[in-house]
Amino acid sequence: MKKLTGITAAAAMLLGTTGFAAAADGAVSLESGKDIDMVLLPKFLGILVFDQANEGAQEAHAELENSGELLFVGPTPENSTAGQIEIMTTSATQGQGAVMLSNNAGDQISPSALAAQKAGTKVVTWDSPIPSGEGEDVFVAQVDFGSIGVVMADMAHSILDGAGEMAVLSATPDASNQNAWIASMKEVLESDEKYAEIKLVDVVYGDDQAEVSYNRALALVDQYPNLGVIMSPTTVGIQAAAKAMQDEGLCDQVRVSGLGLPSEMVSYTMNGCAPEFTLWDFRDLGYLTYYTAYGLASGQLTGEVGETFTAGRMGDYTIEEDPSREGSKRILMGPFTVYTADNVEAAAQ
Repeated sequence: MKKLTGITAAAAMLLGTTGFAAAADGAVSLESGKDIDMVLLPKFLGILVFDQANEGAQEAHAELENSGELLFVGPTPENSTAGQIEIMTTSATQGQGAVMLSNNAGDQISPSALAAQKAGTKVVTWDSPIPSGEGEDVFVAQVDFGSIGVVMADMAHSILDGAGEMAVLSATPDASNQNAWIASMKEVLESDEKYAEIKLVDVVYGDDQAEVSYNRALALVDQYPNLGVIMSPTTVGIQAAAKAMQDEGLCDQVRVSGLGLPSEMVSYTMNGCAPEFTLWDFRDLGYLTYYTAYGLASGQLTGEVGETFTAGRMGDYTIEEDPSREGSKRILMGPFTVYTADNVEAAAQ
C-alpha cells in the first residue's frame, strides 16, 4: 500500500486498517495505485463490442493508476472454447491478479477457473457467466437476463403486429448468456397470453461469424416460408441477418431484430430491414468489470453479498445474489436502450 502523508485523524479513522475508504453511504472507495496484472478475456477477438469493452477497461486501468499490466487477449472464433480454457490456465500459472472473462465455454471452463482461483487469481465474468458459477467470484451482468427475454418478445410482438412466426439466430450453443436470454424469451412467449399468436419455429447458431450467420439466416427463410422475424441476440448475427435480408430483397417479408450496435445497424433500421433492436454500452461494461476485478484482486473488496463500492464515473454498485444461478453472485449494470428510426441515427454518431 502506498504511504499516506498529511492525513487527518478523521480520515485515518475512516480508512481504518484496510487501506481503503468507505464513503458516508457505506460504499467502498477503491484506493488507486496498486500493482496488479489483469487479463480481459473476451469470447474471441475481432468483435467490435469486445473492443469497446476493452476501451472501457483501459479507461478504468488508467484512472485507477494500476502499475500492473492489462492484457486484452482472446482465442479465434474457431477455437473459442479450447482457447479460453488455455488462456485461463496460462493466466493462473503466470500469477495474474484477475481474469475478466466473457465465457463462451459453458461449464467446461470451470476446472481451469477453479484452478485459477486456487492459485490466487480472481475470476470475474462479464457479458456471459459460467452457468454453474463454479470458478467465478462474481458476474458483472449488463442487464437482468429475464428482462432481455421480455424485451425480445416485445420487439417481436411489435414487428409482427402481435401474430406470426419467428426464429432465433444465436451465437454458439455454449454461450451461457445467449442461452439464458433465449430461455427467458421462450418462457415469456409461453406464459403470457399477449404472445399467444407468436410462434417460435426454430433456434439456430451462426457461431458469431458473419458468413456463417448470413447463410443460416437465408436457410431459415428457405425452411420457413411464413417466417416474419429473425431474432438475433448477438451483434454479429443481427447485422449478418439484416444484410442477408437486404441483399435478397426480403426486408418486406422477413424483418430482423435482437441485440445490435447502432453504428452497425443504422442503415438497416432506416431502410426497414431491422425496425427495432436493443443493446447496452459495452464501454461501460468493460469499465465496471475492471473496477470490480481491481477491487477484488487488491483485497479492497471481499466479494460478499451486500457489499457496495464506487465504480468511478458510473457510481455505486452492490454485489447481490444472482437470481438466475443459485449460489452465484452478480453486479447488475443496466440499463439497455431500444433503438428505432427515431433514435438510432443519433446513437450511431
